[in-house]
Amino acid sequence: MTVPFSVLDLAPVASGSTSGQALRNTLDLARRTEALGYHRYWLAEHHAMPGIASSATAVLIGQVAAATERMRIGSGGIMLPNHAPMVVAEQFGTLEALYPGRIDLGLGRAPGTDQATARALRRSPEALSADDFPEQVAELNGYFDDKSVITPAAGNGPPVWLLGSSGYSARLAGLLGLPFAFAHHFMARNTLPALALYRESFRPSSVLSEPYSMIGVSVMAAETDEKAREMSRPQALQFLRLRQGLPGPLPTPEDAAAQVFSPVEAQMVKDRLADQVIGSPATVRAELDALLERTGVDEVMVVTSVYHHEDRVRSYELLADPYDLAR
Repeated sequence: MTVPFSVLDLAPVASGSTSGQALRNTLDLARRTEALGYHRYWLAEHHAMPGIASSATAVLIGQVAAATERMRIGSGGIMLPNHAPMVVAEQFGTLEALYPGRIDLGLGRAPGTDQATARALRRSPEALSADDFPEQVAELNGYFDDKSVITPAAGNGPPVWLLGSSGYSARLAGLLGLPFAFAHHFMARNTLPALALYRESFRPSSVLSEPYSMIGVSVMAAETDEKAREMSRPQALQFLRLRQGLPGPLPTPEDAAAQVFSPVEAQMVKDRLADQVIGSPATVRAELDALLERTGVDEVMVVTSVYHHEDRVRSYELLADPYDLAR
């Protein structure tokens, strides 16, 4: 099965490095994955996370779009409850006006942060609920209408995607006839049920005549299986620390190798790695082909979080080659 492959980037901050370097790495990775034939490059919104530098997502999208020529650039995603829909419309209308036909607007309904930071973002306690997400999506789309008075949003609406890790956004995307992206990389057990719900709920719209689905997949490819497993350890330790309430930058490979896990921690790490695609090009190809067969998705978005930037670039290179993305 041949499908487009795309990139999801959180602008990971490595231990001993800086946010500035993480952002420069993002620009470099975007240029290089475009040359490799990747279809889209999305940036994720997270806040108050020392290991993630993509919090000003719309700003970063503009920088990545300016640094590339052909790839679609977008959000994976904008957490809509954090923002006034009109502000999002102005930001993405500006991006679409500057880079016509190259911008995607992926929307999520979770805050992407802790409650204290969510309050700081939204300014009022009554704005903390995501229950009005459908109304927010409708309001946002209204600002992109040709008759809207919101400039430059009017007439400059990028394609809207709904993102999710459960059935809520899957059903809503289906009912609205929008493309749907599922976060398989951190909620794999919900992947098949959510995709089934999306397809069952789908109603043709002016946007799509039939469902279009994508999954985010964590992939770490190296020349050998052992090298790939070594590369995966820092992000597994970072995830464990996050679950323990200790968010931080991506640990060094040396710190990850020296870490001693309790039985409970070891199981958490094992569970985390079980849903990731890690290995040599042959191993990665076999696992991805099986995943594509199980899910029947139309596109795959790859997220790779490893300590060394060149290892991350190399992982995307090794994935691109067997799928002949540059053809």
